[in-house]
Amino acid sequence: IQSSSSSSSSAAGVSLPAPTNLSITSFNMEHTLSFLPGPLTPPSCRFAVETLHPRRKRLWTPVAGCSRLKAGRTCNLTRAFEDPFDQYQARVRGFVSNLTSRWTVSEWFQPLTDTVLGPPDVSVSGCGNCLLLQFNTSSDWRLRKMIGFYRELVVVVRRSRDGAQFSLNLRYQDNMVVTYLQPGVEYCVTVSVKTFFKSTSVASEPHCAFTSRPQHATTLYVACALVGAFCSLVLFLVGRVVCGGRLSSTLLKTLKSLVTVRPVDQRSHASSRLLTRLCH
Repeated sequence: IQSSSSSSSSAAGVSLPAPTNLSITSFNMEHTLSFLPGPLTPPSCRFAVETLHPRRKRLWTPVAGCSRLKAGRTCNLTRAFEDPFDQYQARVRGFVSNLTSRWTVSEWFQPLTDTVLGPPDVSVSGCGNCLLLQFNTSSDWRLRKMIGFYRELVVVVRRSRDGAQFSLNLRYQDNMVVTYLQPGVEYCVTVSVKTFFKSTSVASEPHCAFTSRPQHATTLYVACALVGAFCSLVLFLVGRVVCGGRLSSTLLKTLKSLVTVRPVDQRSHASSRLLTRLCH
């Protein structure tokens, strides 16, 4: 919310330039006033902030902690603008020694419609062929208060491998389940809110998770297990045959010819000696 071009009148003896670029920004019901000193404002100048609540007989009220601001500092108006349904104004003027500037007055500001709503804190985890969304607003009392104004959540689900996506409009709950997804596939979820009023909202960062353990990894584990079992079975059968002395003459000749080959390392040499003993 930018300041209006008009400024209120002030007492005689005004000689300081009035503050400029008065602006009120708000995110998740936390309101901040910023401004710039007027041209040729001395560095020693300080600034005072006051607010106007229309239900309080149009009396301007000083803002605690904002009575001697330095240039470039901001003023937190969250407590001064405590009722989200009401409208407020703020004004700023500079002063130094016995000199003051004119007041610069902001436009009217309504917390509920002029704030920008960020998304609630969300975590995503897989549940087979679905995703579990868990929301946490317990860390911020303003967000807990805003839940009552939520009309719905907009949940956008995007499949990572090809970018296919869809969106859901859901009523707010602490835990939500997105169903009918593919098992073992990664999806990314972004969340934004809609209210019953004309509030602006921003979407969350993407939160990604697999619905279940990827299938290719499971297949690899099974293949490795089968190969290991097959190798163990072969070694067991060969050991039984060798130790039982039931080797055919052809197999004996083959084994003897193998052990005459020069080993390439110490392990091969040891294996050759073992086979020689077994064959004899």
